[in-house]
Amino acid sequence: MTTTHFTATEAGHPRRDCSPPERLHLVDDRVSVCFEVCPPRTGGEISERDARRVGMARRLTAARLRYCGLEALVDDVTLIVSELVTNAIQHGGGAQVTFTMTVRDGFLHLAVHDETPGRPVARNAPDDAECGRGLFLVDCLVSAHGGTWGTSDDGTTTWCCLAVSGGQS
Repeated sequence: MTTTHFTATEAGHPRRDCSPPERLHLVDDRVSVCFEVCPPRTGGEISERDARRVGMARRLTAARLRYCGLEALVDDVTLIVSELVTNAIQHGGGAQVTFTMTVRDGFLHLAVHDETPGRPVARNAPDDAECGRGLFLVDCLVSAHGGTWGTSDDGTTTWCCLAVSGGQS
């Protein structure tokens, strides 16, 4: 398995923490990034620094999907990652968030871990609402890719699993 770990730099760009593997195995690939976040603020808006962290998670996801030959998934999966990471920052009470993406056995696994137990719920937002559609979008996109999503038993990790078609698995 190829495993790459990243930490976020202050500029919000990923920095590789480990040396490259001797042999690359696109069939079994994992990338993980952990970053500090500001404590949640009232009103649900995230800080500019945390918004850069969400952007960094999207860029990392897009790059890794392309690396694995899964270009067709880039748009949908980066939207899923954006929603899950933003949700963890907005609604989690912890000081750090960890995002993990694994390609293995014909599936793409995504997981976002924060330090606060809780069960996110997809809801139907009113047409004029400016927020509240994130998990509804995640549910639709994951279903469209033959997948499923949920939370860990303790509620600290929100995950999804999508079937990989085309590209490497």
